[in-house]
Amino acid sequence: MKIKQAIEKVPGGLMVVPLMLGALLNTVDQLHIPVIMDGLKSLGVAQTPEGNYEFLRIGGFSEALFKNGALVLIALFLFCAGSQMNLRVGGAALKKGVLLTTSKYLTGLGIGVLFGILFDPMHGVFGLSTIAIIAAMTNGNGGMYAALTGQYGNRSDVGAVAVLSLNDGPFFTLMSLGLLGSKFPVIAFIAVLLPIALGMILGNLDPEIRDFLKPGEILPVPFFAFALGAGMNFANFFNPSVVAAGLTLGFLTTILTGFTGILVFKLFREKSVIAPVAEASTAGNAVGTPAAIAAAASVAASSGMMTKAEAASYAEIANIATAQISIAVLTTAILCPIVVILVDKYQRKRGIDGKKEKGSFTTHPQTSTVTKS
Repeated sequence: MKIKQAIEKVPGGLMVVPLMLGALLNTVDQLHIPVIMDGLKSLGVAQTPEGNYEFLRIGGFSEALFKNGALVLIALFLFCAGSQMNLRVGGAALKKGVLLTTSKYLTGLGIGVLFGILFDPMHGVFGLSTIAIIAAMTNGNGGMYAALTGQYGNRSDVGAVAVLSLNDGPFFTLMSLGLLGSKFPVIAFIAVLLPIALGMILGNLDPEIRDFLKPGEILPVPFFAFALGAGMNFANFFNPSVVAAGLTLGFLTTILTGFTGILVFKLFREKSVIAPVAEASTAGNAVGTPAAIAAAASVAASSGMMTKAEAASYAEIANIATAQISIAVLTTAILCPIVVILVDKYQRKRGIDGKKEKGSFTTHPQTSTVTKS
């Protein structure tokens, strides 16, 4: 059976499919169907504090992995992703990476700030929250970016992914919420950043460690996605406002972050704009950001820097924000490649080949002349 191939046919499938499966099983659990509960009871499953019996609360390794393992697995992912951040990138790749990371982050932050001013930052239009907006719009799909720039871009476009890895995980979202007035203690930032920083240090000290940890960029994703889904009700995905919010996030991410990235590239005299359009997506790992922020808020509340009510509000919206971001991932996975293809055709009609580096030269054999690209 080609299960993996079937899953990968779904946009963002390695994240979305396990997330949906976890949500489905949790939904069945929350229905508390007597026949199922009687079967679990006969197997010796312990009761939950509410007096029920559930698939995902059977104790042992199974509950630790499939129900409670999201934060540990996200931390492992961040550690491995950090190890792939190569500090020895070339000048052109470094420039593009900085431009893309900055423009994408500032766009997401700007939209998040504007949303917070105009609407309720926790439950705004379609139930959107500032967390969902910033997490979805600032975190690009590195795998998709590498694939699209590999096909339509040049070497420095592809090389920029080393810098773009900085937007993996919840750190930028946490920093944005701090700028917007939420009081997180310094230790909350350290706790989020430390796995990434340690991974980055080890990966740059020893290329063999980087190679060893590379599979960790993908391997934990379906596992933490399932565990996140195991805390959600499947009805969330059929809530019209959640679907509308996710679609809105997806379109905003592709259109606005792509547009601002193009403007920045033009400002810095880059002819080809394949890279900013290829980065105009939402990463699958962004679904883990709301849970990580809720955990950081809990730390802030315990240290007295945030009220318990504010921390509870972050925990309350985490599941809805996760569902919204999941839909945004699917939406941008479809939109982003289409826009890249259209931009490539548009550029070629105007004599711009996205595969050529700026400043490269092409020799014309018939005339023996050299043309600067």
